[in-house]
Amino acid sequence: MLNWYLQSGNESDVVYSTRIRMARNIKGIPFVNRYTKKDAMKVIDTIENIISSLGYGLKLIRLRDLDDITKLSFVEKHLISPEFAYNKSEIGAIAINDDENICIMINEEDHIRLQVISSGLELENLLNLAIEIDKKLEELVGYAYNDKYGFLTSCPTNVGTGLRASVMVHLPALDKTGNIRKVLEVVNSFDMNIRGIYGEGSNVQGDIYQISNKQSLGITEEEIIKNLKIITDRVIEQERLARKILSKKGIELEDKIYRAYGVLSNAKKLTSEECNILLSDVKLGTDLGIIKELNDLKVKKLQTYTRPANLQKYVGQTLDTYARDVKRAEVVKEIINQ
Repeated sequence: MLNWYLQSGNESDVVYSTRIRMARNIKGIPFVNRYTKKDAMKVIDTIENIISSLGYGLKLIRLRDLDDITKLSFVEKHLISPEFAYNKSEIGAIAINDDENICIMINEEDHIRLQVISSGLELENLLNLAIEIDKKLEELVGYAYNDKYGFLTSCPTNVGTGLRASVMVHLPALDKTGNIRKVLEVVNSFDMNIRGIYGEGSNVQGDIYQISNKQSLGITEEEIIKNLKIITDRVIEQERLARKILSKKGIELEDKIYRAYGVLSNAKKLTSEECNILLSDVKLGTDLGIIKELNDLKVKKLQTYTRPANLQKYVGQTLDTYARDVKRAEVVKEIINQ
């Protein structure tokens, strides 16, 4: 079976992926911002001791046992955060399954960051899976919890449910029609965050944005999901409306999309940034039925295996920047012609 990032899901013309993340801390161990290395090792040992009982095919991997390319490949797949990959090598670990749709970061900002991920829009189903895993974890390790405030976390903004739900959306038509800023303002006005694909402080790449809840305290998990679903549905509606407007341009839109496809499929060298820009137009063209030469699976492979670390994992070579740019163009042709 294909991993989640190569699958098509609900509303996948606009929604790239959905992620549910829960922040938890183990009762009796100081929080990450106050603990010692000994405390950090105790957290890892605690999770390691119960991992087989937890199930789901999870296996524990310490960050120090992963090379830099593998860590970065996990970042590119949104399985771990950049800060975790770069700064927690000595005291960090992950529990991950083979399908890579469940990944628990250990000793990131909190002792436990439980994450479940899916392609397309799957907020309700992912919440149910996350709650199921979370309840098993709580029985096995015991959480820091307050009857008044809920789950206690290192960052005050996560106190309460500790839940951060996010949806990754592709919004090229809103950008091309000049309406993206209005949509971003509407999302923010509904107490939601909208950011680049790697979260706070990251740049927007290939017209992909991440929408997530701001509030975690004084609201239930189900209410968070319901509110995010309402906002995401409105964004999807506006993007599809913008695509209809663009489609009226006929030959001009087709020309722009096929120019992007022509460069992508014939270039001898492609930078990561250039590839992201071209892929945004090519995905739009594929979703609109303009480009007949590609399907959703090929587009997802292009999106995944042209990123720097996953490119190197795909070809099984360690490459410098120039060599990656050359190899990226070769891989693009290979995937297109598969």
